[in-house]
Amino acid sequence: DDRYVTYVWFDALINYVSALSYPDGSLFAQFWPAAQHLIAKDILKPHGIYWPTMLQAAGIPLYQHLNVHGYWNVAEKKMSKSRGTVIKPLDLLQVYGLDAFRYFLMREMVFGLDASFSEEALITRVNADLANDLGNLTSRLLTMVHKYCEGKIPQSDTEEKDDEDLRKAAVELPATYAHHMEQLEFHRALMAVWELINHVNRYIDQSAPWVLALDPQKQSRLHTVLYYSLESLKLVAVLLAPIMPGSSQELLDRLGLEIDPSELRLDQHTTWGTLQPNTSTRRGKSLFPRIEQTIEDRQTDEPSRKPLIKLDEFSRLDLRVAEILQAESIPGSKNLLKLEVDLGEKRTVVAGIAGHYRPEDLVGRQVVLVANLKPAKLMGVRSEGMILVGGAEGETVLIAPEKKVKPGSPIH
Repeated sequence: DDRYVTYVWFDALINYVSALSYPDGSLFAQFWPAAQHLIAKDILKPHGIYWPTMLQAAGIPLYQHLNVHGYWNVAEKKMSKSRGTVIKPLDLLQVYGLDAFRYFLMREMVFGLDASFSEEALITRVNADLANDLGNLTSRLLTMVHKYCEGKIPQSDTEEKDDEDLRKAAVELPATYAHHMEQLEFHRALMAVWELINHVNRYIDQSAPWVLALDPQKQSRLHTVLYYSLESLKLVAVLLAPIMPGSSQELLDRLGLEIDPSELRLDQHTTWGTLQPNTSTRRGKSLFPRIEQTIEDRQTDEPSRKPLIKLDEFSRLDLRVAEILQAESIPGSKNLLKLEVDLGEKRTVVAGIAGHYRPEDLVGRQVVLVANLKPAKLMGVRSEGMILVGGAEGETVLIAPEKKVKPGSPIH
């Protein structure tokens, strides 16, 4: 029915359930009873008012929580194409890898608040937390297991005070982690995991397995230290799975555990002492190599560049001078104006300039119009072209010829 018009948010919000094959799809039955909505703060009204009303009207259970996150800013300002400060995640993935990037985003932002992004901060976080703390722990621990235990998980023996302290910290961590995750305090959950990582690093430094290995009488003590360290690393691998699934899988594989991260469960895979002695481990290459090069800040005063086009591509645009005959506001819109223009023929054009120009000030002005743009209906008004404007972010300035010319004159 080409006469039927649906409000854009009504159409968009329905996708949450239609994508799950509502009402009889298996995905709907699986996901919707525990639905958690995650949205940005600029779309709170449709999700907090319209959507619950629609769900109740349709007899669909409401989502459990509406969780609103902040923005990633650059240099304390919103990202801007004109300032060249738009961050492209796919480009960063090629340089730093998916898991490292995911870790940075979840560790750096306090969920619900804005956060500031810089590539320098990303590099610092990767080097300090991933390369130094977790990466070095993994490397030196598995190196010692291969050097002193033929690459197999050793059998632990008598527990001493330092061992007990580490075990208790590891046993208490899953509950702390779960609490923070349930509260959407992702950064705190990761901080808690890193407290254990740092504890293990201190434990190894204080126990000095390389010294114990020199004394035949202390082999039992050596094996206990290595086993407790490996158990702690296993727990770290499990808890990192939701945020760094690839790295979690790699850690589990190196520990000789054939577990799919997507099947991990806190109540099943965080029990202390489940590593089986004599299980073969694998060393592998550096899990998180240090990033040594200095990357200049991405922000720049130059506008971002668009891809080059050929002359024949540009020549397809029919740019003409148009004179505004009438201008009026469009009911229900704060940004759009309805313009009647003379282009050698009369046309109606909808322009998003209401926040910068009053309708009465536009009559008689000449502007540049894209005359061969496919017509579109905006707020119920058919628009037959597009008025060109310029200006930096926050500015809107009409583009006009230097002096008046005949309406419909082409732009060469």
